[in-house]
Amino acid sequence: MPSTPPLAYVVAGSEATGGAGIQADLKTFQQLGAYGVGTLTCIVSFDPQNDWGHRFVPVDPQVIADQIEAATGTHDLDVVKIGMLGTPATVDVVARSLAAQPWRHVVLDPVLICKGQEPGAALDTDTALREQVLPLATVVTPNLFEARTLAGMDRIGSVEELVEAARRIHAQLDTPAGPRYVVAKGGAELPGPDAVDVVFDGQEVTVLSAPKIGEERVSGAGCTFAAAITAELAKGADVPDAVRTAKDVVTAGIEARVAARTPFDTVWQGAYRP
Repeated sequence: MPSTPPLAYVVAGSEATGGAGIQADLKTFQQLGAYGVGTLTCIVSFDPQNDWGHRFVPVDPQVIADQIEAATGTHDLDVVKIGMLGTPATVDVVARSLAAQPWRHVVLDPVLICKGQEPGAALDTDTALREQVLPLATVVTPNLFEARTLAGMDRIGSVEELVEAARRIHAQLDTPAGPRYVVAKGGAELPGPDAVDVVFDGQEVTVLSAPKIGEERVSGAGCTFAAAITAELAKGADVPDAVRTAKDVVTAGIEARVAARTPFDTVWQGAYRP
């Protein structure tokens, strides 16, 4: 007999090494027991001949629209993660597609900068993302750099400043019925012995921490974190519980990280056991 597992949808870029992007998202969905559906927005491949910089190729906006139409026409999708978009045209088509149907949750992992883009193009994309997609999100998961940028702060060097950034970002969200959550991630870059994340729902602040596993960033941690939240929400968890599970998933994945020829390791989603 046909089954109907929890459905988790992601709109994001491909990252050719498998360490981040839609590859990490779909692996995370699978590990957490959700059926993954994905739409590609761009193709990113590291260049081993050029200090592992990004090579960035956007997908045509009409092709993105076609993918979203196919995915939403095939499945009853109501929880979506938005990852890397990459161009203002992509932001526009994704925002219009999101607005075409109701969503129980929109999880935005606000990828602001791609090293394969010219600075001006990257700034235009960041502005479009802030104006068109950020107000639609029910959960936003910025890392330290993204939180600083979205909050308009010069620095974030403490848990208190990370909380302030979450408050400022929350103030930019739309205010329809239902709470909105900002999950600001300190990660390895926030000073101190622990990897600290703060969750702000507009009223209460929750601080989650775990001992750091090294001092270097691990590729795919942010993608995996937001994807795990998405999968748990698709399964019916509330946001605070989904965030706690996501932190456990990422911690396990960093502990069992995958080594490669790149100057960075990558998260191993398969390490997590509920």
